[in-house]
Amino acid sequence: MTTLALLKLATTFFLGGFFSLVTIINPPSALPVFTALSAGLPEGEQARLARSASIYSLSILVVSLFAGGLILTLFGVSYPALRVAGGICVLLLGHGMLFGRGVGAAPDGAAHANPAFFPLALPTITGPGTIAVVIGISTEIRELKSALQEAVAYAATIAAMLAASLLIWVVLRSARAISQRLGAGGTEVLTRLMGFLLLCVGVQFIASGVRSFVAGG
Repeated sequence: MTTLALLKLATTFFLGGFFSLVTIINPPSALPVFTALSAGLPEGEQARLARSASIYSLSILVVSLFAGGLILTLFGVSYPALRVAGGICVLLLGHGMLFGRGVGAAPDGAAHANPAFFPLALPTITGPGTIAVVIGISTEIRELKSALQEAVAYAATIAAMLAASLLIWVVLRSARAISQRLGAGGTEVLTRLMGFLLLCVGVQFIASGVRSFVAGG
């Protein structure tokens, strides 16, 4: 295969992967959750939380690319089940944001020992839809004709994941500035609005999963 053809292949997978990930992740949508989790933290801790969440998100994307389909098969988890489970998580997050129970709060104070991973990286940033998209990309890569093409496609897709994770980090690091511009009232309005939208997204995921179950059964 010529160098030009490999470059074209790499460009296709990079651009396709990057725009697909950014579209479904929608980094600004994580701001209300991040703001709630980082409320009261000093700037250094907020920066560490943003960095950790971005790294965790990248790790989830890479693992999903290479082993997502295998893990689901190993545990007997179907794509509809993944959507329903993810939908329930998103719905609970949205309920807490909409009705004033902060996503970082917990009755025993220890429900989110590592908030950068849960609920920020998973499922707020990299939810079931994102994982499904990545698994779909991996199936496309495995259908390529040669090992060289697969290697180029994997490298380009990982580069797209790195770019998306960098964008996530930039957005989260800007949360304090955005919150200051909005003020307390604006931040609360945005949080309630995003909570309602997350409720809708969660219900949509659950409905989609149930519909797939019914169609498959």
